[in-house]
Amino acid sequence: MTEVHRDPIAGQIIGAAVEVHRQLGPGLLESTYKRALAYELNACGLHVQCEIPIPLIYKGEAIDCGYRLDLLVDRGIIVEVKSVDGLAPIHEAQVMTYLRLTDARQALLFNFNETTLLRVWKEARDLVYNMVNCSKPVVAAIHGPAVGAGLAVALLADVSIAARSAKLLDGHTRLGVAAGDHSVIIWPLLCGMAKAKYHLLTNRPVDGEEAERIGLVSLCVDDGALQATALDVASNLARGSPSAIRWTKYALNNWLRAAGPAFDTSLALEFLGFRLGDAKEGLASMREKRSPGFEPKSSL
Repeated sequence: MTEVHRDPIAGQIIGAAVEVHRQLGPGLLESTYKRALAYELNACGLHVQCEIPIPLIYKGEAIDCGYRLDLLVDRGIIVEVKSVDGLAPIHEAQVMTYLRLTDARQALLFNFNETTLLRVWKEARDLVYNMVNCSKPVVAAIHGPAVGAGLAVALLADVSIAARSAKLLDGHTRLGVAAGDHSVIIWPLLCGMAKAKYHLLTNRPVDGEEAERIGLVSLCVDDGALQATALDVASNLARGSPSAIRWTKYALNNWLRAAGPAFDTSLALEFLGFRLGDAKEGLASMREKRSPGFEPKSSL
């Protein structure tokens, strides 16, 4: 797949495919997913063509090889739909053949018979939006390493208090996938785009004091005072006006809701990355406790 991150239409297509899988689940015929995806894309206002024959032009002659595009979106993005136990090299060869024989700028290959990735995707998405939409104020006490879902909850809390020994690390790029489970929706708002890019792209950890300095957390306290400070803040909130506090939280979190499309794109690209070689190398390097050896060249 090429140029996914540079083409916003590709992001819309990925989102539509995820919605189709969410509605229909795995195990149906490819034609079912194809029609449902075309419906979703039309609903997004995109131009969609179905079952387009592709001739092979050889020495000036058009030869019918039986090639047909499942979908052509926006007159330039090929979408191939599968419903198989696992994608094989022949499926990628099919897509590459279609790209070679057409003027399409990009191709996307979806396998709607996947279950695990979609389940984890939904859990990751629900975690973020449930934190954003929870009406009660949430206080987080951060001690020691904070990564993955734990970091997402900690930074999406309404008041985040870190111990000096805390170590905050997003870690996605080290694994070989896009930062997608919370960082795009919250890091730029908390510490600014420049600091967000620095830490998310370079995979540099942040300790408690630095996190407070750049605005990533609300407070940084000594390790021994962490629990008492968090409980004191929570008790103070509990004594306040429930309606005033909840409505203030709701209004402030509209900043996060406005960033929802950026988060959805980042999460989709993260899960797309799990199908690529960088993620396999990143995971292998972590298991073997070595530095990753990512392929320096990329089609992106």
